Amino acid sequence: MSDQPHATGIATENPTEALPRRFLKPRYWGVWLGMGMMAALLLLPQRLRVAIGARLGDLFYLLAKRARAAAERNIELCFPDLESLLKNDLLRRHFRAFGAAMMGVSLIWWASAPRLRSLVRFRNREYYDQAQATGKKIILLAPHFLGLEVAGVFLAHERRIISMYKEPRNDLVDWLMRRSRLRFGGALFERDSHLKGLIRLIRSGYPFYYLPDQNPGDAAHVFAPFFRVPTATLTALSRLARLADALVIPCFTRLLPKGDGYEIIFHAPLAGFPSGDDSLDASAMNAAIEAGVREMPEQYMWTYKRFKQRPPGEPPLYG
Repeated sequence: MSDQPHATGIATENPTEALPRRFLKPRYWGVWLGMGMMAALLLLPQRLRVAIGARLGDLFYLLAKRARAAAERNIELCFPDLESLLKNDLLRRHFRAFGAAMMGVSLIWWASAPRLRSLVRFRNREYYDQAQATGKKIILLAPHFLGLEVAGVFLAHERRIISMYKEPRNDLVDWLMRRSRLRFGGALFERDSHLKGLIRLIRSGYPFYYLPDQNPGDAAHVFAPFFRVPTATLTALSRLARLADALVIPCFTRLLPKGDGYEIIFHAPLAGFPSGDDSLDASAMNAAIEAGVREMPEQYMWTYKRFKQRPPGEPPLYG
């Protein structure tokens, strides 16, 4: 690849790159088998694939006790006034949606552009189109909804964008993932890398598909409300928007009912962002994410321990 992610954090497309011979060794045969099984799922009709995924989600709900406990706790924290039966119903619907989303991974890795076009529709697309038409630099605020990878790949097929990724430990999976996700062009940004190269790409006109809602660890952050819970929130978005002079547009991906595909939803750009106040900006970002969650609560990534990092002196929220 023209830019090696291990060195710069940026990977760009090189469709002529040949398969390295080392990946044919027996140690990688298990990965090839798994990838072959995933690719075979493309042979199934979309509705059947989603129906199978929903049943797998029911099984995951029963077997994955830690993930279920985390999701249950998150829903309890975010919707404290919801009746017990409704909380449990939301939990079950989440796991079914999770299973359906996992069955869509094969689309992300291998589906052709016509196949993706047949499955994707838009809502409020004018926010994105108008920003592009007026030459604005764009950051798409893309929280962890279950179908977010589909939007990242599909939008790259329309116009080169930058997507975030976490480098896998397995180098064959890394090679395949970068090759498949870059098959329509654009760039990948390794999330722990330096921002300098990323800012340069945004300034050059690449929209950035940014995943903001993750525990920051040692990265710069503040505690801002998310569903009224003080939440460790990255401040990188404010810095990126300021340095790249970029408009921030919330972008959510929804799995449509009955396997009818995916809806990419845009909300109005964040007003007065960045404000110069990290806490105010973090609160605005979390409010935008919360608005998307309330729209389709079963499709947010509830199994992720979003509230794990607590303000100094506060007790943990997970057992």
